[in-house]
Amino acid sequence: MDLVDRWPLPAGTDERDALLAAYADPARGYHDTRHLTEVLDRLDELADAGEPFDRRTVALAAWFHDGVHDGAPDDEERSAAWAEDALRGLVPDDVVADVARLVRMTAEHRPDDADADGCALSDADLAILAADEARYADYVATVRQEYAQVPDAAFRSGRATVLQALADKPHLFHTSHARAHWEPAARANLAVELRALSPGGPT
Repeated sequence: MDLVDRWPLPAGTDERDALLAAYADPARGYHDTRHLTEVLDRLDELADAGEPFDRRTVALAAWFHDGVHDGAPDDEERSAAWAEDALRGLVPDDVVADVARLVRMTAEHRPDDADADGCALSDADLAILAADEARYADYVATVRQEYAQVPDAAFRSGRATVLQALADKPHLFHTSHARAHWEPAARANLAVELRALSPGGPT
């Protein structure tokens, strides 16, 4: 299904098209339309597995979660602000607030266990960690592309810090389905990449 047809609202097509243009920006590496498609696919998988979450609200948050992505510390905050501006009048105010909250949650991917919507979005966004070897290698390469201006040593150190923080979590994923089906592969991928980023690892 084309991404255009996966917009979860009957209205707001101008905002949808603006988001698609943002994800299709050639300056992006990993956080592109393929990433958006994969997040939506993983949300479908979680829903089909019976995970309880509000599909429309979480799908909207998925669309907006990387609406702004230029490597700045406030990417998620600006993406959330975009959602707040764009969705006002299209959905009830409480849905607007929850979409923005979910987008902000993706800055750290630490939803409360009782937050079914947050758990679903966090898991779908991080599902790339469980990709097969070829897709994971492409993910790593395209993340590096997005930070091409960062010297290699600084990038390796920063990337290792991010990955180690993930690896130190008791669970990478929050939903039962993701823990059962994605966690082992994700842990293995993280371990391999962290070894590569360690001193003496390949450059």
